[in-house]
Amino acid sequence: MILIACWFLRLVQVEGTVIIWSEIMENRRKPASLAATLDINCDCKEYIIDYLERAFPTRQMRVFKDDTGTPRSLPMVSEDGHPVYNPEAQAARDALIEKLCAMPPIKSALDALLEHFGHDNVAEVTGRTKRLITASDGRQKLENRSARTSQAEAAAFMAGKKRMLVFSDAGGTGRSYHASLDVANQEQRVHLLLEPGWRADRAIQGLGRTHRTHQATTPLFRPVTTDCKGELRFTSTIARRLDSLGALTRGQRQTGGQGLFDPADNLESEYACAALLSWFDLLAAGKLSSTTLDDFQHRTGLELANEDGVLKDEMPPIQRWLNRILALPIALQNSIFDEFLSLIETRVSAAREAGRLDVGVETILVDKATLIDDVVLRTDARTGATSHLLTIEIARRRNPVSLERILRIADGDGSAGFMINRKSGKAALRMRARSLMEEKEGTPIPRVEMMRPTRNEYMREDDLYESSWEEVDREAFCTEWSAEVEIARETVDSETIRLATGLLLPIWSALPSDHMAVNRIVDGEGRSWLGRLVFDDHVPQLFTKLGIDRSETLPADAVVRAVTAGRSIDVSHPFPLTIKRSVVNGSPRIELVGCPYDRLAWLKSIGCFTEVIQYRTRIFVPMASAETLLAQIFAEPG
Repeated sequence: MILIACWFLRLVQVEGTVIIWSEIMENRRKPASLAATLDINCDCKEYIIDYLERAFPTRQMRVFKDDTGTPRSLPMVSEDGHPVYNPEAQAARDALIEKLCAMPPIKSALDALLEHFGHDNVAEVTGRTKRLITASDGRQKLENRSARTSQAEAAAFMAGKKRMLVFSDAGGTGRSYHASLDVANQEQRVHLLLEPGWRADRAIQGLGRTHRTHQATTPLFRPVTTDCKGELRFTSTIARRLDSLGALTRGQRQTGGQGLFDPADNLESEYACAALLSWFDLLAAGKLSSTTLDDFQHRTGLELANEDGVLKDEMPPIQRWLNRILALPIALQNSIFDEFLSLIETRVSAAREAGRLDVGVETILVDKATLIDDVVLRTDARTGATSHLLTIEIARRRNPVSLERILRIADGDGSAGFMINRKSGKAALRMRARSLMEEKEGTPIPRVEMMRPTRNEYMREDDLYESSWEEVDREAFCTEWSAEVEIARETVDSETIRLATGLLLPIWSALPSDHMAVNRIVDGEGRSWLGRLVFDDHVPQLFTKLGIDRSETLPADAVVRAVTAGRSIDVSHPFPLTIKRSVVNGSPRIELVGCPYDRLAWLKSIGCFTEVIQYRTRIFVPMASAETLLAQIFAEPG
């Protein structure tokens, strides 16, 4: 089921006077009466014609030189003081108006949808009281609409009689279009967000029409944009306001944005502001292929450099820069935005890999959650509020992408390629991803997105060519993808997580600083827990900082997983040491730091090895037998 929210849609109110577009030409004549004809075209062409008539430059200009010798121009006037017009400019204006008036009318999104799919198949819930519909014989007729008409249209959609629904701001107040369990139409809604406007609260209200409780399926939201990169200026403002509104009203950014936008889509974030400064530096250095410094300053009117050609200390704010970009030709807009977005993506990807990307509250949906342990970390002396460390065992089934859906994605993108890893035998669909950019030289770094049945991965093109991925035909890809989907659907992933919840502000400094994300765990029964994830290797440090007398023995396999992921672990038994991941000669190793020198012989006897690097003896654990050796170390009496 398709729903289209037109929040900024121009709704034409057809009154008693009708304008026929052929009469806007220079040779105007009296319009025909409404009863004589209904050949009516309603579009926004009159605004363009009015702009041309008022703003098209037809004045004759007089060129002169000022006191400094700089050529300047002034509008020319006759001897009696009347303005002088250029006949060639007037002829060009009239020819352009004549051509525009002869072109087919530009339909609004609403009228185009009704004409394409038919008013019998589309339910319209808007605020307009009249509309033009085309009968089966091709003739147009004027249809009157009332408030009850919108109610009937909405009821027809909820009953499944009409499979499409178009609603505007006026038609989205106080109504519900979700897949309710109480109506006949329980199919998944595909919510197309068309022209959402500037009011974030209204956009959220429109999204809420199709996503509510007591529903059979959740909707699929799809913002609709064109290939003009300048339109990102408007979607970025919507993304920023949705995220801000969600953070202020509910404390959860996903509440505002509904997960519609990626952090790289916000062109006014801290990553975007830093990327703009890098773009200015590359522009001044002449390392951008889209434009040059002089040409950009001339086209936009922005003064970026002083008289010596050096960039100014105070650069234009990003809002002004984005607004000036909109005045450039489309091809130049797209080139500049491609470079700018590559710089943003570079910063966002680096922050995501480092774990510093602020994504607000992330919701982890699981099929089953079992509370195993509940440790009280702190009790407030005044209010009695408590802080807890919960140990929860979760189980969740994988939700792989079906073969039919991945083939539709592949058929819709001409650059897609079917890939299979010759070592693992796994399948992936190669898609073109947003490029990164080398910030010092301005060199683009092409990337690809590898779509797997249960996850997506990003790779640089150079890394892809050196990997084990190779392109195969469609049949081989379909066979392997279907096999992976069947295995994934039968797989249930189980793990144990620890969640710090309750009153967290007093103990915030004691929590690990390398993973700041806040998560919400929601199981299939509707129960939820909100807090910060705490990894197993951080638990002993947390107990020590809070003065809790409780020993937590970390198993060797958990230590290996934590160290391999890049985290360092402090161990006090059998002697104080730190276990961390090190890279020596390009190879990853597990290193034991701080071991007493008198225990070197024993560590080497059980399988560890040493190397003298820069006059310092370093102890390493072989990667192949790391779990066995660490378990033996932990079992040694102190």
